[in-house]
Amino acid sequence: MTVSLTNSTKSNINSACLLIVLGALVGMYYPILVELAGDWKNNDNYSHGFFIPLISGYMVYCMRSELKGISIRSADWGIILLIIGLSQLYIAKVGSEFFLQRTSLIPVLLGASLFLLGLGITRKLLLPICYLIFMVPLPAIVWNKIAFPLQLFSSAITESVVKILGIPIFREGNVLHLAQTTLEVVDACSGLRSLSTMFALSLALAWFSDFARWKKWILFFMSAPIAVFANTVRLALTAVLATFYGEKAAQGFLHEFSGLFTFAFGLFLLILVNRLLSDSVERSR
Repeated sequence: MTVSLTNSTKSNINSACLLIVLGALVGMYYPILVELAGDWKNNDNYSHGFFIPLISGYMVYCMRSELKGISIRSADWGIILLIIGLSQLYIAKVGSEFFLQRTSLIPVLLGASLFLLGLGITRKLLLPICYLIFMVPLPAIVWNKIAFPLQLFSSAITESVVKILGIPIFREGNVLHLAQTTLEVVDACSGLRSLSTMFALSLALAWFSDFARWKKWILFFMSAPIAVFANTVRLALTAVLATFYGEKAAQGFLHEFSGLFTFAFGLFLLILVNRLLSDSVERSR
């Protein structure tokens, strides 16, 4: 005796399986996600992490009509990617390696999507799922390897800008000596924080835009010079304040307002580039 299932029944079964898998994933990753949220709260370098899952979810929401039009064809080989992700999670837990624990969520989600929803839907979900990488803090050893050269680079650029402004300045490594005070370009001033944030924002802007692919790449890669420029303006302003208004004014700006200023200024420049690319698209039409 054979039993044929209607499309409605198959859809209900797939939905039930999807809910079960999602529930299992939430239970498995809940402690990891709680610790991750704690890092977002306590680590200013990754405070943007709170917004990454929301942006990723909104990407999926914007594609809801397209996703409904794609038929579900389960890809059995997705279980291989799922096993790889779970193995990564297990090994990272044994080794207490937080970065690998957290990033294991990405292959696990991709594998589950392939196995339950199929290749067509997973192709659409690829970028929103991979976008979650921006919410995971880099290992400290990697962060420091990148941050210190950026500190030296930012110090050198700031020295050149301040000299152009006619202000006496002398640099030793990442330390800037002014007439009235000395400023140290520390890790928080390296520009790496704004760089990671700008990369995440530019990728989201590129995804939501209707540009040609090469223009989306331009928008994405423009985030690097924008982040460096915004950070240089921040440091130069700090040096000017220190010269004319004393160390307290400079330190107050540096610690209380400069981070917000850098983000707002960088975001403004990113939106400006987006607008220029948009205008060029309209002219070409």
